[in-house]
Amino acid sequence: MIIVTASEMQAMDHQTIRDYGIPGRVLMENAGRGATRTFLHHVYQNCRGAVGILAGRGNNGGDGFVIARYLAQKGIDVSVYLLCQKERVQGDAKANLNLLPALNVRVAEICQEQDFNRHISQMRHKSCWVDAVLGTGLKSDVTGLYRQALEFLNDQKRPVLAVDIPSGLNADTGQACGVCVRATATATFGFAKIGHVVYPGAQFCGTLDVIDIGIPPFIAEKVNARQRLITPDKIVPALQPRDPQTHKGNTGHALIIAGSEGKTGAAVMTANAALKAGAGLVSLAVPQCLNQGIEARLTEAMTIALPDEGKTYPGITAMPRIKQEASGKTCLALGPGIGTGKTTCKLVEQIIRQIDLPLVIDADGLNCLAQTPERAQGPHDCIDQCSLTSLKERKAPAVLTPHPGEMARLTGYSTTRIQSDRAGIAREFAITHNVILVLKGARTIVAEPDGTIWINPTGNPAMASGGMGDVLTGIIAGLITQGVSPSQGARAGVYLHGLAADKLNKKAPWGYLATEVIQTLPEALNATLKASGPVILNQPVL
Repeated sequence: MIIVTASEMQAMDHQTIRDYGIPGRVLMENAGRGATRTFLHHVYQNCRGAVGILAGRGNNGGDGFVIARYLAQKGIDVSVYLLCQKERVQGDAKANLNLLPALNVRVAEICQEQDFNRHISQMRHKSCWVDAVLGTGLKSDVTGLYRQALEFLNDQKRPVLAVDIPSGLNADTGQACGVCVRATATATFGFAKIGHVVYPGAQFCGTLDVIDIGIPPFIAEKVNARQRLITPDKIVPALQPRDPQTHKGNTGHALIIAGSEGKTGAAVMTANAALKAGAGLVSLAVPQCLNQGIEARLTEAMTIALPDEGKTYPGITAMPRIKQEASGKTCLALGPGIGTGKTTCKLVEQIIRQIDLPLVIDADGLNCLAQTPERAQGPHDCIDQCSLTSLKERKAPAVLTPHPGEMARLTGYSTTRIQSDRAGIAREFAITHNVILVLKGARTIVAEPDGTIWINPTGNPAMASGGMGDVLTGIIAGLITQGVSPSQGARAGVYLHGLAADKLNKKAPWGYLATEVIQTLPEALNATLKASGPVILNQPVL
C-alpha cells in the first residue's frame, strides 16, 4: 500500500489537472461524493440528526461544500459554518459554495472569534459534524479563530468526519499542530498520508477510508512516493515454502553475540527467536564464565564460550575467537545484553569493521556505537555530525534496531525530537549511514538506504515490556540467516513480531511475555502466508 507525503499528493493533484486534463472541480466532486459515503456509513448512522459542516476557505472547505450538497439532496438537515467571508472563497471551492443556496443549505459566516457567540447555541445542537477546515498542507501551529473552531469541535464530543485529514494534524509527521480534531472517521483522497498511519496521528483519524478520486495510476508512479505500509503481500515473497529436500544445512547458521551478567535472558531469547523464525542452526556466543548457565537454558541452540579474562561481559580479547566462529555463518546478531564497558565497545567496533556477514545490531550494540571515540561530542544539529565511522567501514549490510532512546543516543537528538518526526529522522539516518534502520515503537519504521520507508501496522501497547526487542533481533537475524535479504528480513521481522503479539493480545489486553511471543511466531507466520491482500490501517475501508 502506497503512502504519500503532503507534497507528493499535491504534485499528483496538479499533474492530474495539468497533464491528464481532469478538471480540479471533477476531483473535488469525486472527493466530496466519496467522503459523503464514508460519513453516512461510519458517522451518521450512529447519530442521526442535524449535521454541521465547519469549513475553511480552501479546497478542504470546497470538499465540505460538496458533502453539504449531497447530504441536502438526501433530505438531511445540514448547515455550513464558514470561517471567513464568502467573498474570500475562490476557484472550485467557490463554485461549489454557490450551489448551496438552491438547496436551502444555510451558510453562516464566522469571520472573527466573537462571531462564534452568535451561532454557538445553534451549533451545540448538531448531532454530528464534518471537519473541512484545514487540509494536508498545514505545518505551523493553529491559532486564533481556527484554533477556537477546532477546540469547539473537540469539546462537543460529537461524532466527526475529517475531510482528507483531521484539521490540525501534520500530514508528514503525525504530530498535532497545537490543537487537532479528534475524528470518528477520516476520508482521505488518493492515498493515505504518513500522518494518518503513524502515531499520534492514527489516534486522531479514527477509521481511515481511502477514496479513489480518479488520479491515473501512471501519475502516481511518476511521483515515485517512497513510503509503503508493510502488508502480507509485500513480505510473503521472503517466506517462500521450502523444498521437500531441505535440511538444516540449507537454512543457514546464525551467530549471536549477546549476554552479560544479569542479562543472560536477552541472549537466550534472541537465540530462541532466531530458531523459531526458521534458522537452521544458531550458535550463541557468551562470556566463558556464563556459558554453563546459558547451556542449561538452551536446548536447540549451540553455545560458544568466549575468552573473557574473568569478566562477566564480552571484551576485545574475544575478537580472534569471534572471527574464527564467523566462518561458515550466514548472519551475525550483536548487542542484546552485552553491556557498554570500554572493552565491550571496542569489541563492537571491531566486529562491525572486520566481520563480513550481514549484521543485526541492537540494544547495547547500539549503545556502544553511540559511545565510540569518533563520535562528535555535545549537541548535534543534524545526523551527519555523528560520524559512526565503524558503520561506514563495515564489509556487509547492517540492520540497526533502536528504540527511541537508543536512536536519541545515536543521533544526539532528544527523544522528543525523534518521536516528533519518526519517519523523517529514520530516513535521514538510513541514507546518511547506508544502513537499514528499524526505529521501534508504535508503528515501527523500517528505513532503507535508498530513502524508502516502510510503516508496520502490527503490534500493540502490551509489547511495552522487557525482552520484546531481543525477540525482534532474533527474528530478523533468523530470517536473514535463511537467505532473505536484510531489507526483506527487517520488514518481515517487524510484521511477524507484531502479529504474534496481536494474536496474544486477543486473549488478554496485557500481561503476556516476550517468550510467549516467540512461541506464537509459527501461528503468525501461517496467518501471513494465508493472507490474500492489504490489511489493517486503523480498521480502514480500502
